[in-house]
Amino acid sequence: MNIQQLEYIVALASHRHFGKAADACHVTQPTLSMMIQRLEEELEVKIFDRSRQPVITTQVGQELIDQARQVLHEVELLREIASATKGKISGELRLAIIPTLSPYLLPLFLPAFVKKYPEVKLKITERTTAQIIDLLRSGALDAGILVTPLPNSGIRETPLFYEPFVVYSAKDYGKEYLLPEDIDPSQLLLLEEGHCLRSQILNICALRSKSNLHVEYEAGSLETLKQLADVNNGITILPELATLYLSKEQLKKVKRFAEPVPLREVSLVAHRHLVKQSLVNALIETVLAHLPKGRVRFEGVGVDVV
Repeated sequence: MNIQQLEYIVALASHRHFGKAADACHVTQPTLSMMIQRLEEELEVKIFDRSRQPVITTQVGQELIDQARQVLHEVELLREIASATKGKISGELRLAIIPTLSPYLLPLFLPAFVKKYPEVKLKITERTTAQIIDLLRSGALDAGILVTPLPNSGIRETPLFYEPFVVYSAKDYGKEYLLPEDIDPSQLLLLEEGHCLRSQILNICALRSKSNLHVEYEAGSLETLKQLADVNNGITILPELATLYLSKEQLKKVKRFAEPVPLREVSLVAHRHLVKQSLVNALIETVLAHLPKGRVRFEGVGVDVV
């Protein structure tokens, strides 16, 4: 039995597919399958039921995998301690970001992080909030950046900043700052179901469901929403960072809310037993250092978090 074999069974339990698990471990599928089979032969138990698709763990297999995760956690802790004594930041950090943040936040801090920490391998993926939570619990992720608070125990939240919302519309409202009731629900464009931003916008406008809206369009991305608003004279609500990359003509369509400004809390989340704390601290420091001044807030005094 070796550490590599433990990594393989944990990967297969997480992905439930030999090919995906092999890719995650950077080995060939036959190698992963053979090493797992050898471990099963050594322990004289079946860890996985290969007759099922997707692959599932046996009862004893699940107990072994739970224990393997604890062992790997302790191994990672040893590496973290050793790295800290050398005074350097290195290793691999697996990070996921929700789609309504990643295209706007990543360009702000990623180049600086890569330059400052050349010995860190940063693996980034876009995932929904629910997917990030599941991946953190399974050990397939080290950290995530998403909107909080979360109703889930066992996930540690570190607030980074508070991001205001703005209205994006060509309509002339006749005043500088808008109230939620100024928005016409019949013209409001939303993200499709499954995006947490959708429910936040519904909360801003005090709307409960799609049936209240008479919505003709539901988009999968904020970029699509902006385009739909441009061509149909519609209205949508955007997070502040999404306005950083607008053209001069598009910026004329941005209207701001009156105080208290609705905003969302953006946090870095991790499992409560996170080991790679030095890597996460380096990431947090870099993100905060490269946020645009005056475009986000760092305390929730006098504002409404939605």
